[in-house]
Amino acid sequence: MTSTFAQGGPPASLLDGRLILHQPKSGYRVSLDAVMLGAASDPPEGAKVLDLGCGAGAATLCLLHRRPDLRAVGVELQPTLAALAQANAEANGMAERFHVVQADAARQPPSLRQIQFDWAISNPPFYQRGSGGDSPLDAKKQAHQEGSLDLDGWLGAILSRLRPGGGLTLVHRADRLPALLAALHAKAGAVALLPLWPKAGQPAKRILLSARKGSRSPARLLPGLVLHRDDGSYSDEAQVILRGGAGLSLSG
Repeated sequence: MTSTFAQGGPPASLLDGRLILHQPKSGYRVSLDAVMLGAASDPPEGAKVLDLGCGAGAATLCLLHRRPDLRAVGVELQPTLAALAQANAEANGMAERFHVVQADAARQPPSLRQIQFDWAISNPPFYQRGSGGDSPLDAKKQAHQEGSLDLDGWLGAILSRLRPGGGLTLVHRADRLPALLAALHAKAGAVALLPLWPKAGQPAKRILLSARKGSRSPARLLPGLVLHRDDGSYSDEAQVILRGGAGLSLSG
């Protein structure tokens, strides 16, 4: 185990204990978003996957647990999170399949720029620079607010690393859907959108989105997933993913 673990508390458990995740004691914390992102990603057999802004590695670990045929590279700006992501890969027996690069998404190293990926996953920073979502914890603010790249630039960085026809899967705030679609316009198509409803009858706060680089296929709005029952417990459909490790299809 790396000494970075000493900076955090007891490890978190994902997928009903199938994965362990060491993370900082304060600041960035793994959320349901990462597990849903890993579940909604469906790369082709044997694909090379990029996770831009991988944090402590939760989304990629969930994906690789479900898909042992895949290999992944994570890119993370914050040195502590990058070290934790690599250590988490080791702790879960995935070090040979998950390599982490500590780098700014806007200034990727030459070794990374030489790779064409088959698929990419990402949980882009939620908030525009200078907008809401400020945190007194610098690490959390870095994770949640746009830095050197705005959302358009972030998606551009992802698309630049994808081969023609390569796919991407994102999780983001529902209210930023117009910006997401604008950033993908004329660059990627076959967009599929799946709302994540907090409870039945409530507006979605998060969306899952998939697309294909260079595709001109039309967009599809999928039925969506209700996350919680009225009493606050997870719905049966959510539990199959969050605890059972099942995938979540965006193919319609």
